[in-house]
Amino acid sequence: MFEPEYPIRTERLLLRPFAPGDVDALHAYHRLPEIHTYLYSEPRSRAEVEALVAERAGTTALTEAGQELHLVADLADTGALVGDCVFFWRSQEHQQGEIGYIFNPAYGGRGLATEAAVALLRLGFEGMRLHRITGHLDARNIASVRVLERAGMRLEAHLVENEFVKGEWSDELVYAMLCREWEARQARG
Repeated sequence: MFEPEYPIRTERLLLRPFAPGDVDALHAYHRLPEIHTYLYSEPRSRAEVEALVAERAGTTALTEAGQELHLVADLADTGALVGDCVFFWRSQEHQQGEIGYIFNPAYGGRGLATEAAVALLRLGFEGMRLHRITGHLDARNIASVRVLERAGMRLEAHLVENEFVKGEWSDELVYAMLCREWEARQARG
């Protein structure tokens, strides 16, 4: 079992489990069509966000591979909820995880998603001692490409027209980082 100490602190963010009081702040951006352009999901109604929060609230630990840890990102100085992120424990045998994130576009361009991605990498490599962590995204999602690259991940695969999403074929990019790459990056400071 792996349960981080909450909140997970970064320079400007506090990552914590979902809570019932998060519905309004999450709905503020989960309702926006532009958030879902490169995702499998569609804009969410308030009722859908309430159900999402109810499903995710209270989950604070990973007890076995195949589980997901969903966290919200609050600004440390104001407490404003600015995004949410997920850590997938993909395999215990192969020591693999995956990260994902969605941030309110009102807080875009500040490096907050990168900060959250780095915190998730730290959680996987230092907290869980995983060997490899990936990030999968639609190749057209240039902003997310930049997040993963700034977090230190490298492009590992470009899968051409491998998924049929929202009525069209799309390319998928796979970014990855190995534990030794994380450690080397940390040693450089």
